[in-house]
Amino acid sequence: MEENPTLESEAWGSSRGWLAPREARGAPCPSPGPSLSSVLNELPSAATLRYRGPGVLPWGVPEEEEEAGGRSRKAFTEVTQAELQDPHPSRELPWPMQARRAHRQRNARDQVIYGSGTRTDQWARLLRRSKEKTKEGLQSLQPWSWTLKRIGGQFGAGTESYFSLLRFLLLLNVLASVLMACMTLLPTWLGGAPPGPPGSNTSSPCGSYNPHPQGLVTFATQLFNLLSGEGYLEWSPLFYGFYPPRPRLAVTYLCWAFAVGLICLLLILHRSVSGLKQTLLAESGDLTSYSHRVFSAWNFGLCGDVHVRLRQRIILYELQVELEETVVRRQAAVRTLGQEARVWLVRVLLNLLVIALLGGAFYGIYWATENTVALQEKPLVQQLPLLKLGVNYLPSIFIAGVNFVLPPVFKLIAPLEGYTRSLQIVFILLRTVFLRLASLVVLLFSLWKQITCGGDSEAKDCKTCGYNYKELPCWETVLGQEMYKLLLFDLLTALAVALLIQFPRKLLCGLCPGALGRLAGTQEFQVPDEVLGLIYAQTVVWVGSFFCPLLPLLNTVKFLLLFYLKKLTLFSTCSPAARTFRASTANFFFPLVLLLGLAISSVPLLYSIFLIPPSKPCGPFRGQSSIWAQIPESISSLPETTQNFLFFLGTQAFAAPLLLISSILMAYTVARANSYGRLISELKRQRETEAQNKVFLARRAVALTSTEPAL
Repeated sequence: MEENPTLESEAWGSSRGWLAPREARGAPCPSPGPSLSSVLNELPSAATLRYRGPGVLPWGVPEEEEEAGGRSRKAFTEVTQAELQDPHPSRELPWPMQARRAHRQRNARDQVIYGSGTRTDQWARLLRRSKEKTKEGLQSLQPWSWTLKRIGGQFGAGTESYFSLLRFLLLLNVLASVLMACMTLLPTWLGGAPPGPPGSNTSSPCGSYNPHPQGLVTFATQLFNLLSGEGYLEWSPLFYGFYPPRPRLAVTYLCWAFAVGLICLLLILHRSVSGLKQTLLAESGDLTSYSHRVFSAWNFGLCGDVHVRLRQRIILYELQVELEETVVRRQAAVRTLGQEARVWLVRVLLNLLVIALLGGAFYGIYWATENTVALQEKPLVQQLPLLKLGVNYLPSIFIAGVNFVLPPVFKLIAPLEGYTRSLQIVFILLRTVFLRLASLVVLLFSLWKQITCGGDSEAKDCKTCGYNYKELPCWETVLGQEMYKLLLFDLLTALAVALLIQFPRKLLCGLCPGALGRLAGTQEFQVPDEVLGLIYAQTVVWVGSFFCPLLPLLNTVKFLLLFYLKKLTLFSTCSPAARTFRASTANFFFPLVLLLGLAISSVPLLYSIFLIPPSKPCGPFRGQSSIWAQIPESISSLPETTQNFLFFLGTQAFAAPLLLISSILMAYTVARANSYGRLISELKRQRETEAQNKVFLARRAVALTSTEPAL
């Protein structure tokens, strides 16, 4: 930066008494000039002094203020008084806690003495306090708050994000269960006792459906029915086929499905947007600097040694992440062209290996689903109940097997690609979520082929009723049973891994200090695998909740058990991760993947509602050409004015203005965001200029003090 001689002569030429002792400064100077405090207070950075609270002297002013510096004290006092008269609450003032507490107490005394102001101020204050109390009340109602803080302090923000997501999914399932009870179970029982299962009806063109077996049922058969959802569970409120064909019940049943999807979408979007804000701030480079971690990350309102130690560990993990990613970026910046080509070649080969593994896994799931029915009809399988149960769970076993084997392989591949820790987590998550969700898609595709005869409505088995009524007389219940088995098998797998692998491994590591103990090693909580397990389980519930209405309630119980099981496993068998990742990755990417799971689950549900004919012998929509056909039929029974209004919502006269208004609002939002971006860029440039000014002033001060013989 070039030096300005005018600035040097005017602002610095007469500053030779700045750092002299007070006795020396009391003597007359041959060329009096501005003091250090007056010069510094003229800089824009002097405003930052107010962050020290009211009544603090400006920079460089001693206790006995000179007459020449009195104007600076007076100006600073005026600024302080202006802040004291600011109508904003004390918590918004840039002061330390002690000064804000004194300001709040003084305002309370003034309100008692002079009254509470105008009626508008009173209503505004009451509304603000009501919002604050409501927010604090909602935060106090969140379960496991202290447990999550303890997990974040001991194991890092990434592990804490898993339990936070688990708590969020538990909330979604509780809301879905409450809506299900109010809109499905309650209307079913209020309308009278549901009829029993249909008997053998050979005169029906779509065949007969008798879910209850005849004769004596053994214990092995009862256990098989419990695990597979057949027998006494098949005709129960657990599955779709139980609900009777009542018009009002059919409407509330369908509205329940759409209401649950809409509520989940809004809550996930709200969580994603809040996580996006944190991600943008974290990735901008302003808040992730070491100066922020060191000087601004501490919470001075902490009370107690436990909270202080937890906060220290959280800051330690954040600094560790920054240092690890800085090392990787520095290594990537000094690569030569040949090294860069070698890195990209390794990445291409590893991705081809990942594609091959995924293709093999999907083929295995497809084969298991296609051959399950054929294997169940073999005499050997019919004679052995355990083998029959295994064949019935064959698709679930294949899905659980590939989800158990391939994620560790992806974890071994990710460090070889040369990405930062946060990007490694993202790639592991992308591959794992593609594996889990795509395996579910393959299972649904196989079931779709069985239900619709491969999409051929003119096929022999599907021509009469529009679906394969011979193999699947109540196809909705069969689809619900598959999702029920996936949910149950996922819970059993989690219990088996914790009891048969993790706890014995911890005991082996603790009891055998030698080579065997070192071979077992310490366990770390694998956040990507666990998070994707949650998202996979929730996607299964979203797919099957329409066909198995009690599935959200079962998933609520499962998530409660899973929370305490994972908490026990974490504190008993796991150690803090040697390599952590940013919390911003979890705050935005996890809800984004959850949103993807919701989108995938909506496709088969909407396809079933609009295109596949409902089963004739079961369910609340029996006798309709499609599930959605019940809605126009119910609308036709409403008054004519209501019908015209509802049909108007589906016309172009309503859609065109709505699209136009949405486009205008979107254009306004984009323009406003661009203006804010330009303003932020301008402020950043001003900040850089001020930083250069401070560096220049500091260098000039050092140069002048080094040349002054009196110093």
